[in-house]
Amino acid sequence: MMPFEQLPKKDWCSILGADPSTSVSDLKHKYQKLILMYHPDKHSADLPAQTVEECLRKFLEIDQAWKILGNEETKRKYDLQRHEDELRNIGPCIEWPTCGGQRTTWSCL
Repeated sequence: MMPFEQLPKKDWCSILGADPSTSVSDLKHKYQKLILMYHPDKHSADLPAQTVEECLRKFLEIDQAWKILGNEETKRKYDLQRHEDELRNIGPCIEWPTCGGQRTTWSCL
């Protein structure tokens, strides 16, 4: 698995059909259900190649989501990154001058 910082930014929770507050045991249940549904060995041989490729892509994406969300350290990093992104998207910041030439940045909530 690539280091977390090198992974593309995706909504890993939604890939598993979950939200950020979903417990690890519920995430595991969702993962197991989806991984079986998209497993390459579960599809008939007469499916079009494009459908097989799409199922394989989805299978790999589900597996990657579980590797991130099922691991305490990488889930913590993902949650922090998600919160940082949410804060950046709130709106413009205001910089106020302070004593000594330093500036203080306030986020508009």
